[in-house]
Amino acid sequence: MRDKLEAGIRKSIPDVRINGGKARRLPNTSNISFQFVESEMVLLLLDQLGICASSGSACASGSTETSHVLRAMGVPNAMSRGAVRFSMSVYNTSEEIDYVVDNLRDIVWKLRQRSPDWMSTATPLMYG
Repeated sequence: MRDKLEAGIRKSIPDVRINGGKARRLPNTSNISFQFVESEMVLLLLDQLGICASSGSACASGSTETSHVLRAMGVPNAMSRGAVRFSMSVYNTSEEIDYVVDNLRDIVWKLRQRSPDWMSTATPLMYG
């Protein structure tokens, strides 16, 4: 399910980073950074849709500071501020992953439209 989530996000949302993507990782956890958005806003909007996620790394859960773990991994501050952690279980379904990807795409699009940094780099076809 983690791989399906990451593939769906990569396909539908530009300017993302799968943190630790090339390292050996837990098969049920994904930490993804979305450039030009703040993770707190993403989490708030996900929560309103019944989607549970966290910001930063598990080691910094609940902190409003950028994760020291992500900094140590070389994640730039601009990306680390938009880091969201998803945890899945054997009970999650493919349909639930699709629901997360579809809604996350819309959330990131709406938030980026408010970002002057993103607006200066965006092209009209980025979200096809």
